[in-house]
Amino acid sequence: MPKDNENIPFLGPVEPSEPQGFSAEQMIRCEECLRANPPTRVSCLYCVAPLPLTETSARLIKPVLRPPEKHQVGYNNILLPQDQVVADSVIADAAALLKLSVENVRDVISQSVALPVTRTASRVEAELVTDRLRELGLNCVAVSDDELGDAVRRVRSMTFDEVSLTINQAGTAQQTRVLWSDIVLIVTGRFFETRVEITERMTRKPENEILDTSEFFSDEFVIDFYTATHSSTWRVGGSGFDFSCLGRDKALVVNQNMSKLLDLITAKSLNAKVDDSYARVRNLLELAWTTQPVTQSSGWRRERPGKLSVGVSTTRSNEVQFTRYSRLRYYLSRG
Repeated sequence: MPKDNENIPFLGPVEPSEPQGFSAEQMIRCEECLRANPPTRVSCLYCVAPLPLTETSARLIKPVLRPPEKHQVGYNNILLPQDQVVADSVIADAAALLKLSVENVRDVISQSVALPVTRTASRVEAELVTDRLRELGLNCVAVSDDELGDAVRRVRSMTFDEVSLTINQAGTAQQTRVLWSDIVLIVTGRFFETRVEITERMTRKPENEILDTSEFFSDEFVIDFYTATHSSTWRVGGSGFDFSCLGRDKALVVNQNMSKLLDLITAKSLNAKVDDSYARVRNLLELAWTTQPVTQSSGWRRERPGKLSVGVSTTRSNEVQFTRYSRLRYYLSRG
């Protein structure tokens, strides 16, 4: 009688389910740690050092898009307004490269304003992303944090006449005189800050006992303006600003005073461009410039013998994000 395995048809060799690896000749050796890396990487898999670029890796290399640490300089890919209608296939390829959804990339392009799409810890990666996006026909530039800058001068009060504006900077007695004609850009936005405070009692259980929870929210209207004679950001905020410069027009409500001050500065700064786009694109900025929560401890507290409690506060603010966006608008206005 025939055996069962004699009736099994021959199917030929089975195709491997996993992609083929790279040959030894294709691997790239790191000049720092001397370990071999796949040719698709920009930086070393082991020590994060930049890898040398070869003809093979130039074709195969893929950006990792590793975000920078807090102490590191970041490199931002800024997608500029496009000169023509972008095809769906280009949007799909760009989304795959940037590791974003097709809807997000389409929304960024539809805003017709320069927006960040990635933020990496490597200049090489940022330049690679820029080159790949340009190959797709998209206008893009790579800008580092150092190029954007973060010099912000908080304005405490001001006086003015028909020709100039005298600025009193917060924290110093120094005064700066600026001609109205030298103000070139005005950027408006809002600071949103949420702070959650929790007090816990230490116990021997897996979870501590929560004694108290409080949540605070603040909303502040801010005006940034830039001059042709200073590279710093002059920032006026509703908190801590002396509105005496408004004279009889000064109101009792901060938001009303900020609106009146904005109208006054805009009316006298005839050479300035007013940019209020932050409110419209704020959610899209989260794709690259995510607002990060900051957690702080208020320390231990002894309530009574054997009973210890600890307070923890978590704060989330968009101040850093708005500052980057404001500086980006200034950076692009100079180009």
